[in-house]
Amino acid sequence: MTLVQLEYVVAVDTYRHFATAAEKNFVTQPTLSMQIQKLEDELGVKIFDRSKQPVVPTEVGEAIIQQARLVLSQSQVIQEIIRDKKGELAGELRLGVIPTLAPYLLPLFLKSFLQKYPKVKLRVTEMTTENMATDLKKNKLDAGLLVTPLQDNSLKEQVLFYEELLAYVSHSNALYEKKYVLPNDIDLEKLWLLEEGHCFRSQILNLCELRKALPDGKTFEYEAGSIETLRRMVEQDNGITIIPELATLDLSVPQQKLVRHFNAPAPVREVSLVTHRDYVKKRLIEVLKTEILAALPDKVKQNKNERVITI
Repeated sequence: MTLVQLEYVVAVDTYRHFATAAEKNFVTQPTLSMQIQKLEDELGVKIFDRSKQPVVPTEVGEAIIQQARLVLSQSQVIQEIIRDKKGELAGELRLGVIPTLAPYLLPLFLKSFLQKYPKVKLRVTEMTTENMATDLKKNKLDAGLLVTPLQDNSLKEQVLFYEELLAYVSHSNALYEKKYVLPNDIDLEKLWLLEEGHCFRSQILNLCELRKALPDGKTFEYEAGSIETLRRMVEQDNGITIIPELATLDLSVPQQKLVRHFNAPAPVREVSLVTHRDYVKKRLIEVLKTEILAALPDKVKQNKNERVITI
C-alpha cells in the first residue's frame, strides 16, 4: 500500500469518474486504474462499484476512503513540519465559503493574501453550511468561512467577526419613512427571502420570529437564490428584505438610502473560520485568519455579539 494509491482512491471518490481523477492527478487512466486494482487485490476487497455511473464506493470502500483521507492528511503534517523549519509558507489550502458571504468577504482579502503568499494555492468553493461541515469532516476541505455556532463538537470554530443585519426597503414601503425598525414592523407579505437551503434564510426567519408558516394569500411568491436578486426585487417593487452588512459596502448613494438599521441592540450574525477538530495546515490557516481580520472595515470589527441571530 502506498500514499500514491491512496491519493488515487481519494481522487476517484472526489470526482466519481476514473478518467477525471486521472486527469486531476496528471496520470493516464490505465495507470490510475492499475494502481487502484493493485490496492484492491492486496486488500482482498473491491473499493469501488464500477458497474454504476458515476462510480460509487462499496460499503467497505467508504470506510477505506475515509481512513485514506486521514492518512493523507497526517502525511501533510510531516510536510508542514519541514516547511516550518525552512520558514516557508507554501502548499494548497482548500477553503469553503457560504454563498451569502463569499461575494462580499472574498474581495476584501483575496488579492492581498495571494500577493503576500504566492506559493500558496488557494482553492475556494461556494457551498452550503451542511455540505461544508460534511467536507470538513471528510478532509475534503481544510477550512470554511461560515455562520456559527454549529453545535458540532467535531468542528473547531474561531470567531472572526459579527456582521450586522440590516433592512433594505423600497421607496414605497412604509418602513422607508423610519430611521430605525423593529422586527415586528416588517410586513411579512412583502418580505423577500432566499430559497430553502440557505442558512441566511433561517437567520431571517429567526429574526422575524417566522418559524411558523408565512402568511397565505400572497398573489406572488418568489424565493431568490442570491442577496443581489433580493436587492433588485426591493428596488423594483414595494417590498423589503434583510441583507448582511458587508453587502452594503458597494452600494451606490441612492441604494444606501434604502438601508435601515434595526433598533439597538442590532441583530448580528457570527462569522467564523471553521476547521476539523484535528486539522492540519495550521500556519496557512492562521495567516488566512490574519489577512481576513486585517481587511475588515473598522465598523465591522467593532460589532458586538449582543444579539446573535443563529441558524
